[in-house]
Amino acid sequence: MNKHYAVFYSPGTFVSEESWVEIDGWDVYKAVELSRGIKERHGATPYGFQFKTKERGDEDLDSRVVETSAMYYLGGEVFTLRDIEQRADPKEHTLLWNMRVNGVERVIINNNSWKFTAPLLEGDVILDY
Repeated sequence: MNKHYAVFYSPGTFVSEESWVEIDGWDVYKAVELSRGIKERHGATPYGFQFKTKERGDEDLDSRVVETSAMYYLGGEVFTLRDIEQRADPKEHTLLWNMRVNGVERVIINNNSWKFTAPLLEGDVILDY
């Protein structure tokens, strides 16, 4: 038995809040619509989502994730390491340090809820939101 989910991620205190919503299939437009109804603690709303498919066999006690999509960001701006260096914003000192130390070339900064910054990975999608 397979079930599909849209997993919405919203800014949290230490880690992102997650909301799993069952969905008929990996439909980006449907997931975007569903995202508008998600609200987490402190009024945080999703910065993005992934699709996940869970499967459970007849002999399995619980389901397991068997497939995961790329990350779909609900808007945001992309900045390269060079962009962050040139901005020379003292408030971004830790971001700059982390990018250099971890070899991160690009980040996405999303402000559609609380500010969220993450490495932009190969295959990630930024939606016009």
